[in-house]
Amino acid sequence: MIVTTPLGNKIKTMIETGGPMPVSTYFTLCLADPDHGYYRTRDPLGRSGDFTTAPEISQLFGELIGIFLIQAWQQHGRPQQTVLIEGGPGRGTMMADVLNVIAKLSPDLYNGLSVTLMETSLPLRARQAETLKCHADRIGWIDNLVEAPEGFTLFVANELFDAIATRQFVKAGSGFSSAW
Repeated sequence: MIVTTPLGNKIKTMIETGGPMPVSTYFTLCLADPDHGYYRTRDPLGRSGDFTTAPEISQLFGELIGIFLIQAWQQHGRPQQTVLIEGGPGRGTMMADVLNVIAKLSPDLYNGLSVTLMETSLPLRARQAETLKCHADRIGWIDNLVEAPEGFTLFVANELFDAIATRQFVKAGSGFSSAW
């Protein structure tokens, strides 16, 4: 007996009607399908989830990122308004630690800071809102980078690339062709 899932059935139907699909499409469906995608339907982090990341283990990780961001901001002339974007912010733990250290060590940066969390998961957005409630007046969410606000931007991410579908290209003669 073959057991399948609703997402498995969806992928099977897509292949039956449209032919083979690139691995990047399959990967995107598995992780980000609105109804069945891994990150769209659950909080995968922590003891009850599937994995734990460095920011969940020690606040030192986020604090060091915060110190680095202060230095980067200073080296760019201390812009009055700064956009801070985190890609794939998980539960918001790293951003909470980053913002706490920035507020303490660099109030000028903190006061001109708007924070954008690039997150597609509604359960994780809810968790981030709870984690970051003391910074709620400066937090907003986007689904992808094209929606990011304009202006001087600092971008951080932890374990983001393992959740992004990649495409492979093969150089053939004078150009590239998509390889599945």
